[in-house]
Amino acid sequence: MQAAPRSTRERILEAACDLIAAQGIDDVRIARVATRAGASTALVHHYFSTREELLEEALIHSFERAGEERFGEPSEAAQTAAEALARAIGECLPLPGPQEREWVLWVELWLRAVREPGLRPVAARLYERYRRWVAALIRAGAESGEFRSDVDVEAVADVAMALLDGAGVRALIDDPAMDVQAARALVAGRLAAELGIEAAALAE
Repeated sequence: MQAAPRSTRERILEAACDLIAAQGIDDVRIARVATRAGASTALVHHYFSTREELLEEALIHSFERAGEERFGEPSEAAQTAAEALARAIGECLPLPGPQEREWVLWVELWLRAVREPGLRPVAARLYERYRRWVAALIRAGAESGEFRSDVDVEAVADVAMALLDGAGVRALIDDPAMDVQAARALVAGRLAAELGIEAAALAE
């Protein structure tokens, strides 16, 4: 099925995301975004009155789009709860390509939210959506009998997110002791212990 054409606004936001990921948020300028999007600076200002508004909207756009893909409707393919969780672990680590780009943008949002309290509700909203998704995967396994029936779903979801964030950052900065595969093994092993299953069950 052919993808729907992107709107001008979306094209500008995508261009801004590309530049944020490549150059860092502080070096992104309206003129550079316009050039990358194939638009005039006047057109960019038509949609975004300030540079700050454009950058904030670009970060939100990136995470909401990724969220729709990742946290939306489950796959039609039959999956066990362990298979679904294993897939989720892989999708939440900075694998080369689009996932690594998402991670760079996520780190930029963290830094910006630390410096600008007005962005903290945006980050909190994205984290809440992420947490609901992880908790739903764990709950499904507990209810089906694949995972321990007495598992504290919310607590294990928080553990999963902490592991993914911590190990993911180390993989992103090329820590030789924690590449993506090592991060995946660490997360899978710790979660398997929490859920009462073998670590191999969470190996994708």
